[in-house]
Amino acid sequence: MTDARSDSLPVEQLLIVGPAWVGDMVMAQSLFKALKSADAGRHLDVLAPDWSVPLLARMPEVRTAVTTPFAHGRLQLRERWRLARELKSRGYQQAIILPNSFKSALIPWFAGIPRRTGYVGEQRWGLVNDIRRLDTHALPMTVQRFVALAAARNHPPPTRTGIVPPALRVDTARAARACAAFGLGAAGRPVLALCPGAEYGPAKRWPADYFAQVARAKRVAGWRVWLFGSTRDAAICAAVRARAGTECINLAGRTSLEQAIDLLSMATLVVSNDSGLMHIAAALNRPLVAVYGSSDPGFTPPLSARARVIWLGLECSPCFQRNCPLKHLNCLNQLAPEEVLQVADSVI
Repeated sequence: MTDARSDSLPVEQLLIVGPAWVGDMVMAQSLFKALKSADAGRHLDVLAPDWSVPLLARMPEVRTAVTTPFAHGRLQLRERWRLARELKSRGYQQAIILPNSFKSALIPWFAGIPRRTGYVGEQRWGLVNDIRRLDTHALPMTVQRFVALAAARNHPPPTRTGIVPPALRVDTARAARACAAFGLGAAGRPVLALCPGAEYGPAKRWPADYFAQVARAKRVAGWRVWLFGSTRDAAICAAVRARAGTECINLAGRTSLEQAIDLLSMATLVVSNDSGLMHIAAALNRPLVAVYGSSDPGFTPPLSARARVIWLGLECSPCFQRNCPLKHLNCLNQLAPEEVLQVADSVI
């Protein structure tokens, strides 16, 4: 296969080693867009966990998702070597390694990819030969750090306004099938999507009762309420439903990631903690209220003009802890449902 610019030049092929978190994978699409903007003919493959395949399938910039069979936290050198031998035959000219771990740099090195781009990370000298030192002041946002790797080492850092935000493809036919599969009813009434979980920990979770108050207010106004999350979020989603009313539909742990994307695309409004589902909702361009507690909205904000962030910015915030080290969780407990409802009205 040849590049349209010349019959003699091969198409450039890049391997991107993707992140392990849903939100980070969504933000990585801005890197993919930057790479394709610089050269529309190049091919981008993403090395990623199995769960990410339906997410990457919604990104038109990605040619192939190369799944990794590795257990979390395990080195598994033999398995990495075998996968790298398979990838070597594809002739990648460059690998861009988004995680900062030592393990994430092994496969591009084993595969003999000539240019291996990434940040210094965990003692990766040699494994990463196009190495970058991270300037956290010049690149305060995760998405900026990703997009910066698309350019040469001494290129000016990307600004937020210069970054193309993630934009997942919507499949209306699949969305309709998912709606029918869960008996969610015909279109017509507005839909409030609530995402009360956060895999990182309790310090990122707005109280269940507050989510329930938002749900009750919208139900009174005639809205349908759908609760989203993984199997790990089933308990908190059940608690919200118990307080908000059984008319709310708890989808936590029942949908695939693909179905969750499809159903979120139908939401009139999304209210979410800082989570992977929040980033998906932003990439679907849904009206979104994002509630932040222990994390920093300046570091991983929702990348959408239709999103609004609520963050109290207390003296103890952001602490980036899984559990509140001061035992009061004021950053979330003091954020009233009435404020979220008011912001939601402005977003809609």
